[in-house]
Amino acid sequence: MTTRRSRPGRPRHVPDSGTASPRDQILDASARLFVSQGFAATSTREIADQVGIRQASLYYHFAGKDEILVELLRKSVRPTTDKVEKILGQVPPLDYETALYLLVLVDVRTLADVPHNVGMLYQLPDVTNGEVYNEFRDEREELADHYADIASQVASETVLATVPKKQLGDLLIQLVEGVINMRTEDPDRHIPCSEAWAIAASCLRVCGVSQDRIDAASPVAIDMLQDFLEDKVPQPA
Repeated sequence: MTTRRSRPGRPRHVPDSGTASPRDQILDASARLFVSQGFAATSTREIADQVGIRQASLYYHFAGKDEILVELLRKSVRPTTDKVEKILGQVPPLDYETALYLLVLVDVRTLADVPHNVGMLYQLPDVTNGEVYNEFRDEREELADHYADIASQVASETVLATVPKKQLGDLLIQLVEGVINMRTEDPDRHIPCSEAWAIAASCLRVCGVSQDRIDAASPVAIDMLQDFLEDKVPQPA
């Protein structure tokens, strides 16, 4: 799929009072409207009005609503997939249990921080079936494959004998995506570090990893997370 390049926007008919670029302001306004009132119910004119630009100017940045939604959805996956290679580059000496724990922490933070909980929109019928969303679906599938690959290195013989590798990856990514449901139920909810640690530990338990191995992986992964995120996270007591 060819990525459409943005073009410079035309002058605004309402002065810009913020510091974000017009493109980022379009994405933020779209996310807010898509989540609050629905994708189908939101028009490009309404998005433009929210940003304070003419509708024609919006098309200098995006071809339409679908392209905006693709970019928003990729923000819920791409920050994690971009860090997988760095995580795996630590193995060895890092063990795979710690690598999986760290991947989950990074992914939870991605879903917790994505504006307006746009991850909930990936279940829309258009996203599930529309060709324009292939790029997002491919990225999410790539992330699920990374989960499967790492999980296969730590899973117990019983788990590997009863759960196909791909299904194991899907189970883990679905467990992490529970963050989306948490934010849907309470839009103002902050996902504390303790919940991220609990999700990471649960993913390892699904793989049949023993509690002592989880206890060993946890503090190392939590400490390393600081190198994978721009902001710092509290250390466990």
